Amino acid sequence: MKIKNIAPILFLFFSIQTFSQKYVENKGVTKTETQNYYLDSIKKTFVKDNLASCVDSLWLKELTSLDLFNDISDDIKNINIDEKVDYELPTELLKQRLAAMDAKSPFNIEYNPGLENIIKSFLKNRKKSFGRLMAISEYYFPMFEEALAKQNVPLEIKYLAIVESALNPKAVSRVGATGLWQFMYQTGKQYNLKIDSYVDERSDPLKSSNAAAEYMSKMYEIFGDWDLVLASYNSGPGNVAKAIRRSGGQQNYWNIRKNLPKETQGYVPAFLATMYIYEYHKEHGIKPERALVQNFATDTILIKKQMSFKQIADLLDVSVTQLQLLNPSYKMNVIPYYGDQDHFLRLPKDKIAVFASNEDKIYAYVQRDLDFREKPFQVTKAIVLNDTLNATQRVSLPKTKYYTVKSGDNLTEIANKYSVTVNDIKNWNNLKGSTVARGKSLKIITNESVAKTVKNEPKTNNVPLEVKTNQQVASSESKVNKDDKTNKNIKSDTLSTAVASYYVVQKGDNLSSIAKKNNVSVAEIKEWNNLATNSIQLGASLQVGKIEGNEKEEIALTTKTENVEYIVKKGDNLGNISKKFGSTIDDLKQWNNLQDNAIALGSSLIVAKSEVPLENKAVAETLTKKPNLASSSKTNITNYLVQKGDSLYSISKKYPGVSISDIKKWNNISGEELKPGMKLKING
Repeated sequence: MKIKNIAPILFLFFSIQTFSQKYVENKGVTKTETQNYYLDSIKKTFVKDNLASCVDSLWLKELTSLDLFNDISDDIKNINIDEKVDYELPTELLKQRLAAMDAKSPFNIEYNPGLENIIKSFLKNRKKSFGRLMAISEYYFPMFEEALAKQNVPLEIKYLAIVESALNPKAVSRVGATGLWQFMYQTGKQYNLKIDSYVDERSDPLKSSNAAAEYMSKMYEIFGDWDLVLASYNSGPGNVAKAIRRSGGQQNYWNIRKNLPKETQGYVPAFLATMYIYEYHKEHGIKPERALVQNFATDTILIKKQMSFKQIADLLDVSVTQLQLLNPSYKMNVIPYYGDQDHFLRLPKDKIAVFASNEDKIYAYVQRDLDFREKPFQVTKAIVLNDTLNATQRVSLPKTKYYTVKSGDNLTEIANKYSVTVNDIKNWNNLKGSTVARGKSLKIITNESVAKTVKNEPKTNNVPLEVKTNQQVASSESKVNKDDKTNKNIKSDTLSTAVASYYVVQKGDNLSSIAKKNNVSVAEIKEWNNLATNSIQLGASLQVGKIEGNEKEEIALTTKTENVEYIVKKGDNLGNISKKFGSTIDDLKQWNNLQDNAIALGSSLIVAKSEVPLENKAVAETLTKKPNLASSSKTNITNYLVQKGDSLYSISKKYPGVSISDIKKWNNISGEELKPGMKLKING
């Protein structure tokens, strides 16, 4: 009898457990699907090529590793070529091979003990490294040879890039020389290699190879000897000229070598040793590792909008490492778009085909990413212009929406969807924590720009223009929405409103950076704001957009100062708060009546002052006039019980239209401190 009673209970228990597990799994799946929905929907429409991928992760690792560069650099710097190396290579056989190389090369490849020692050292200690280098060279050497041939420079100089950088375009020396050919900053600029915050063409294989070939050609015109050209590439033509003078006018590298800088003394022998190993690698048992990509298996495409390697990797299913390898000149993993300069993306040919076939969709995805980024703080001012005809008024009004929480949702995703903050959603819905139950309806308030046509009528029929503060608009939003649905016209006396965009000057701003952010020129900003110089004041409001309208005459604006408040958090002090908001410590003490630098945790501080424009004196009076609460017959009083962690600022945010001053006035509070359990009156 007991077994019969227990069996249904066990069945129910395991059923619930199985259901819970499936719910958690489905919840995670839903969240992932939500995050990747747009990306997947774009990629599903791609026209794809069937060619196989040309680059694998192993080869990418070899190409992006700096181990070879560091090892070879240390060898050249520290090796003593006069020290005998024990390695099985007969001297007579080496002399024969060097003579054969000399017959086919414009370089003076003559046997000497120093060259023998460095060849044996490389063969003894770097045999495996050269096998890897030979695989990498299959990608780079065709580019080098093309650039060298254009300038009529010996093709053997391609081996110099191995000595310089171990064929790593991201290699940077201890003195700042960068790229495959190790150009210094000034030398790169001299040979028209562009270097800025986004791009460093010293790391571009094609452009840096052209610059290196041009440099070699000019040095040969000076010295007339390719060995000395190599020496000048390492130490500079000035040091080579000094070594020639100190050697009594001799112009053979081996004769002036002892008068060259120490590193250059091993530089040319390292180059000749590298050439020898490439020429006779089979005889020494060096097997080149196979490179899976060669230069002809890639192609370039012009980029028409700024995009990141991460976006390209997500869209085309390539790794960021592969993009860094093929596009080493982009310093921040971003391909910029300047408008007046072209930038290209190099990809394997099969990926180029996918990109070219789906350009519009790719740029649409990039633009969508851009639209979701945080924008610089801007305010919009309504400028009243004279117009005797019809007027158009565009105003930003709050609109309430409701969102039903789905499985897998969280407050961050919902906030991003509506371009609001998590704290806003919590305040609007009286949420204490960050979790929300599935099926709950959340209130969301968004600002929407609404265009209204204002028809002018005789003055006898004028209706006063009603202007409200943001808080008053928020409290009467339901009435505004109702008016929008009925398309009710607003009447005014010979007025039209044009909207101009304004920018509040932040710490570190200048006219150039503000102009770039808003796609205008410095001259336009100075003209719109009557600026005589380029100096601007912190916190100033600058017009950064052209005012639309038929008339230039403007009615003078009146401004009202509003406080920006901040709740003191753990670890805050006046110093870091002043830096955060671009104010001074003296300003903070003056605005908050502080006698010293001590501030209480959780207290509300005025941290900035903002100017709110008013359209005329009548409007100013409307905004600055306090409502007569005593005369209102429909005043509702709400009691609020103070919770732990509450402040006047956080409580005022919970009641649209209520300010800190109102709460203090209604409850006869003189300071800022609140105690948990206090009962506050809120008049609504």
